[in-house]
Formats: sequence, structure tokens, C-alpha cells
Amino acid sequence: MKRPVLAGTVLFCAAMAVLLFLRLLPLSAGGVRLPGPDLGLCLTLAWVLRRPDQLAAPVIALVFVVQDIVLFHPLGLWPAIVLLGSEAARLREGRWRDGPFVVEWLRIAVLMGMMMLGYRIIQVLFMMPVPALGQVILHYIATVAAYPPVVLAARALIGLRRIAPGEAEQTRAAR
Repeated sequence: MKRPVLAGTVLFCAAMAVLLFLRLLPLSAGGVRLPGPDLGLCLTLAWVLRRPDQLAAPVIALVFVVQDIVLFHPLGLWPAIVLLGSEAARLREGRWRDGPFVVEWLRIAVLMGMMMLGYRIIQVLFMMPVPALGQVILHYIATVAAYPPVVLAARALIGLRRIAPGEAEQTRAAR
């Protein structure tokens, strides 16, 4: 593994660890809260679309499996769906690279919707506990709305930018 790829992978894992830590903090003193966005999903999709060479599929799966274990979610279901969604985005990254951000945001919104719908359908099929539909819709809206700020923060704080066409050709040749 080359140094920039390893550094990007370590940086992604550190950012996901920080997001998981923040998710575990008790920020409210009780009462009913609105569901927040899935910032980890936003960061993963943004990273895959900007630096697909730095983020391998096993890393994505491992990070989300650890998240499932820590948050007591059904083990492996959401990581599998995130892995499928991120790999679908990675396959289309070359075609999406030159488009405006609003189009990318719309495509990501559709992808996130399909991922969350697939997760809910599998939960229903296997008779798992299913959260209320209103909560899931609010979670989806919050996650889609959080994508642009996550992309801006990743660019400002981490330096995550789109891969240039020349760099993309070099990484393909190196493989």
C-alpha cells in the first residue's frame, strides 16, 4: 500500500472513530429528540466519490461492523448495505466526477434512499424490530441535508478534494 493511500485510510478511520465517539456522547438530558443524520454514511460516500483509491471495501465494512457492535445494531446488515452502496458509487465515480455538486447531491440522495429502503425491507422480511416510519423518514432527510456540510468540512479540515482526471489515470495504471 502506498503512503498516500495508507494515510488516507488511517485518516478516514480516525474521522469515523471521532464521529462514533460523538454519537455516543449523552448530549441531551432526556425528552424526545429528532433523529440526527448519519454523518458516517455521508463521510464514507463523500470519500469514495473524491478519493476512491484511498478507501478499500474491507475498511468500509470493518468500520461499520465496529459501529454496529458499539451501537448494538443488527450485526452486519447495515455494513453490507453501506458496502453495496459505496461500491455502486465508486463504480460511477468516473462519470460523476465532472458534474456539478447539486447533481452529485441528488444522486447521493437517491442512493441513500435506496440503501435505507433496502435496510427497512430486510428488517421487515426477517421480522426484526423496525423503527417508526416517521423516524426513518426524518433520519433520511437529516442525512441528505447533512451531506453538503460534511463535504465542506471534509474539504476544509481534512483536505479531501476530488481526484483530478490525471491522478485517476495514474492510480488505474498503478493497479
